[in-house]
Amino acid sequence: MEWRITDEPVPYPDAVAEMEARVAAIRAGEAPELVWLLEHPPLYTAGTSARAADLLEPSRFPTYESGRGGQYTYHGPGQRVAYVLIDLKRPRAGLEAPDIRGYVCKLEEWLIQTLAQFNVKGERRSGRVGIWVDKGPYGGLTGREDKIAAIGVRVRRWVTLHGVALNVDPDLGHFAGIVPCGISEHGVTSLHALGHLVTMPEVDLALKAAWEDVFEA
Repeated sequence: MEWRITDEPVPYPDAVAEMEARVAAIRAGEAPELVWLLEHPPLYTAGTSARAADLLEPSRFPTYESGRGGQYTYHGPGQRVAYVLIDLKRPRAGLEAPDIRGYVCKLEEWLIQTLAQFNVKGERRSGRVGIWVDKGPYGGLTGREDKIAAIGVRVRRWVTLHGVALNVDPDLGHFAGIVPCGISEHGVTSLHALGHLVTMPEVDLALKAAWEDVFEA
């Protein structure tokens, strides 16, 4: 497994081209699996279930068709994007290969355990993709649930593309240009908004530690 961190924001088309090439190399046995940690310039992406009406401000940022599952989401500085390129036919901890549903559950658990290292309780919600936080314990409204991390995946011949996006300290106002993931009755939050002023390198270390527990234990 290769871990790669790119410090400068990566244009979305460049990232997609790199993923496509790497997936082909993984399938051919010419490259190891990859977790790529990066940030993007401000942009919106549309998943395969995106509804045109959910793009509220189409001229605000560039919008890209992503090919991943899901609806509209925002990417930008302060958000840690983790692209996960692994072969689902390879057995790994607690995952019967190949198992797409089980893989998504693993991604959810990866984010939950990463957040737990910063004393943030991330949770799943039935019928809602991603990881959610009850704002009550963090000085917010009791019963108010905000999304702190998004998940969107694509699988090509059992090799995965795309992955997760964790809000560390993005401009949350940029989410106003879309209905995030098609859900209008809940908001979005970040680690900084919850009072956890962590750095991106600290988040990267937490992601790697949680990966070892979830995918390799």
